[in-house]
Amino acid sequence: MPHSHRREPESVALTTHPTELGTMVLAATDDALVYCGFDEPVAVRRRLTGAGLRETPVSPQDGAEAQVSPQEGAEAQVSPQEGARPSATVLTRARTQLDAYLAGTSRTFRLPLDLRLATPFSRQTVLALEDFVPYGRTATYKELATAMARPRAARAVGTALGANPLCVVLPCHRIVGSTGRLTGYAGGVPAKRFLLDLEARPEAAPCPSSRRGRQAVAASADRP
Repeated sequence: MPHSHRREPESVALTTHPTELGTMVLAATDDALVYCGFDEPVAVRRRLTGAGLRETPVSPQDGAEAQVSPQEGAEAQVSPQEGARPSATVLTRARTQLDAYLAGTSRTFRLPLDLRLATPFSRQTVLALEDFVPYGRTATYKELATAMARPRAARAVGTALGANPLCVVLPCHRIVGSTGRLTGYAGGVPAKRFLLDLEARPEAAPCPSSRRGRQAVAASADRP
């Protein structure tokens, strides 16, 4: 009788990163960013394990501190160190682009993304954000639900956004209460206010087409 072979869990690297919003946790496989958010590392590790991922530590020697070209913003190119783990390069790109975004020198992210930590409805909801509520705008939960052809699902939309595994990168912070009140953000009200104030600045960086970024998200969202 032939022996069955168990498939090895896919590896994932995790790091913490200090930002203007507080310490954020980033996690990436060799192919894409799977988490960017405010949960404690232990909670993130539980989510990753539940998704069938196995953490592999990444050290500077693995390329986590890979060099980045002087070009700023979302188009910055990462030059990985020789022998660097691909997940370390993804994390370096994510840190660089996150810092540029929070500094106001970039409006977009150019990262491969993987939404395996989201439920199907949460995937649908967060993927609707970029087209529905562009940089510098806000909308209500009810308006987003209506745009998704589910006008009575404002509460469900709020729950789905609250579980967004890619905060800031997929801009759930742009969705506000019906009166404009800042509620329901994983990073807290101060973080949400910071992001909205940042995006409202008239001197912020120009916004290039983000079609390529959306295609990357949509492609990886189909991953089982």
